[in-house]
Amino acid sequence: MIKYIGAVVGYFLGRGFFGAVIGYFLGSAVDMFMDQGKKTGQSGSTGQRFKTVFEQATQQSVSPGDFELNLLSLASIVIKADGKVSQNELDYARQYFVRAYGKERANATFRTFNTVIKDREISATRICTYLNSRTRYEVRLQILHFLFGIAQADGQVSQPEVNVLGTIAGYFRINHQDFESIKNMFVKKADSAYKILEIDKSASNDEVKKAFRTMVKKYHPDKLMDMDEAYRAGAEEKFRNVQEAYEQIQKERGM
Repeated sequence: MIKYIGAVVGYFLGRGFFGAVIGYFLGSAVDMFMDQGKKTGQSGSTGQRFKTVFEQATQQSVSPGDFELNLLSLASIVIKADGKVSQNELDYARQYFVRAYGKERANATFRTFNTVIKDREISATRICTYLNSRTRYEVRLQILHFLFGIAQADGQVSQPEVNVLGTIAGYFRINHQDFESIKNMFVKKADSAYKILEIDKSASNDEVKKAFRTMVKKYHPDKLMDMDEAYRAGAEEKFRNVQEAYEQIQKERGM
């Protein structure tokens, strides 16, 4: 509870969204301290217990609440990209969060977002810059895949949404080929199978096989085994898209 109070206070005393994140972060540290005190029967000095918890919370990784708020903020940018808010896109985002973090935690994240962040200007540049040093490249690819899933939830990915997603991919330092590969999993064209494998239609059969092996290594679900269920499910979906693209090319060429 303290972390949500901290988010609200941080917003008004800090600098908007990032003040809220800092407040949420510090409140989380206090919550962790209190929980640890209960579990240990208050053993050790108060100062030492808080020091230990705070050091754990400030390591170079994204705390769950912090990561979720940043992810939901990026989702809101995509949802608003075409000038309308689709209920299907909102439902997609909520269901994803429930699968990844559980209903109670997901609802808490949405409450904090709606109370503190929703109606304020959200900077994709700052969010992506913040996450770049705290997430692996494979995780950022999965975030982009999730954001494309939101855009497609209303039936199609519009050009304004593609433009916004391209901008976010740039902030995430995702290379052009990887962006095009994921985009073509959602925006189907005649050469999408080749784009997914990151090759040209003129590629030889041997080059197609080599590209498939490379993509299998890149998108194998095992790369996200340490992530939540929704991320692993997304990795499996990307993996299936790669397999389907390869099978389509095989069929077309009679390989």
